[in-house]
Amino acid sequence: MDWLNAGVQGVLLGGQYALLACGLSLIFGVMRIVNLAHGVLAVLAAYLTLVLVQQGLPLWLATVVVVPLFAALGYAVQRGLFNPALAQVGRDPADGPRGAGELAPLLVSFGVAVALTNLLQEVFSADTRTIPTGGLASAGLPVGSLSVGVLPLLTLAVAASVIATVQLLLARTSTGRAMRAVADDAGAAAMTGVDPRHMYAVATALAFATLGLAGVFVGMSTQFSPGYGELVLLFAFEAVIIGGLGSLWGTLAGGMVLGLAQTIGAQTDPQSGVLAGHLVFLAVLVVRPGGLMPRSVQE
Repeated sequence: MDWLNAGVQGVLLGGQYALLACGLSLIFGVMRIVNLAHGVLAVLAAYLTLVLVQQGLPLWLATVVVVPLFAALGYAVQRGLFNPALAQVGRDPADGPRGAGELAPLLVSFGVAVALTNLLQEVFSADTRTIPTGGLASAGLPVGSLSVGVLPLLTLAVAASVIATVQLLLARTSTGRAMRAVADDAGAAAMTGVDPRHMYAVATALAFATLGLAGVFVGMSTQFSPGYGELVLLFAFEAVIIGGLGSLWGTLAGGMVLGLAQTIGAQTDPQSGVLAGHLVFLAVLVVRPGGLMPRSVQE
């Protein structure tokens, strides 16, 4: 029964990792950019939600406020930082995301991560915080002899819904088709009237919206501090790599594999849960470098 409980908890934990990794996978799938500020931005969303709740907003309303704010932030970051970074290395962003110019936005995102982490520490100190949930975090549903947490179950359902929605948007809408066209060949897409710079910014806005939502759930489920973003980035990156770069459903699978590895490893040795996840990540890199479900968003 203990092993069954570890498996259930691992799947639920994988839902949180998948929700965190969704935006990272989307940005890479469209632009081939790894956003190193991903983790600290999730922490920023958690702090912003906490402030809004402390000001008297219900948690659901604070979430409704944070998600579109992060979408707007993503659009601004892409247009104001990443595209100019590509231009500084002599490459027009409209030419597409591939090539040596990928390093420039990577370094920019690293600078954003460092600056934002220190800013959060100046404003909120290094003390750990958590978003009050009114008992939701401790609520459980009896399933046979097991107790399944309501919040982890909700997180898994939201993660699956978000990934399905994003996948549907990419496959069935004109905006999604434009994103896939830009991801495949930005130059050719530009000749058909699509503005690659705008589509990159739209993709980043969508990725940041999912990241903002993920940050809210992280803040509800665990204690966080300004430095917690490094761990968030690590787990999100591992989920993306395990699942397959650019594959949204692969990201969900990768999150579950990582969550299962950690909980089963902790069942074997309470101090080895995180290590077990890292070892599975390393094994996937060695055996199947493309991930479990390798597929780019444009496919």
